[in-house]
Amino acid sequence: MSDTVTRLEAIRASVARAARDFGRKPQSVTLIAVSKTKPAEQIAEVLEAGQRVFGENYVQEAKAKWPALKARFPDAELHMIGPLQSNKAREAVELFDAIHSLDRESLAKELAREITRAGRAPRLFVQVNTGEEPQKGGIAPGETDAFLARCRDVHGLAIEGLMCIPPEAEPPSPHFALLAKIAARNGLKGLSMGMSADYEAAIQLGATHVRVGSAIFGARG
Repeated sequence: MSDTVTRLEAIRASVARAARDFGRKPQSVTLIAVSKTKPAEQIAEVLEAGQRVFGENYVQEAKAKWPALKARFPDAELHMIGPLQSNKAREAVELFDAIHSLDRESLAKELAREITRAGRAPRLFVQVNTGEEPQKGGIAPGETDAFLARCRDVHGLAIEGLMCIPPEAEPPSPHFALLAKIAARNGLKGLSMGMSADYEAAIQLGATHVRVGSAIFGARG
């Protein structure tokens, strides 16, 4: 068994244990293996070990790696977890099964147009900038309710949930709790939150999707 697969198995066990510890069913948490910057051969090892949900940050990188991988593993799911430019909306709708980084009106409009054109609707998560960091994408917490209403009523988009990336220098749990609160009052079940360093805290606070990269694939080169 390769080091990558050994790490994958350890993370799977840890995610399941955390879910049980917090009174949840392990299957209520989806592990997204973040494969950005990783070569197709290493991703294939993880696919062969049974992992089926993956996250990528860049449309062009995903486009270069994933069509061939999906041909071999047609039940694999690909999630867009990085910032998405509006002019990449067409390719994103064609390539990804879920998009976690819907964070502005112009992108909502383009996604709605491309979903209608392609007849294919990736599951959508709105990114919330819980720390209101100027360098980060995401809707401000106080503007999220109104943005969700516009996504639904103006653009006809079905939103599955919310996503956040807490500030690096702050404890993550208050940010996870805030995201869960916004989701609950908007009737959203999906919570994409938690990464390699803090996924257990995210699971405690209701994460349905955790995005784990380095703890599976090793440090980025």
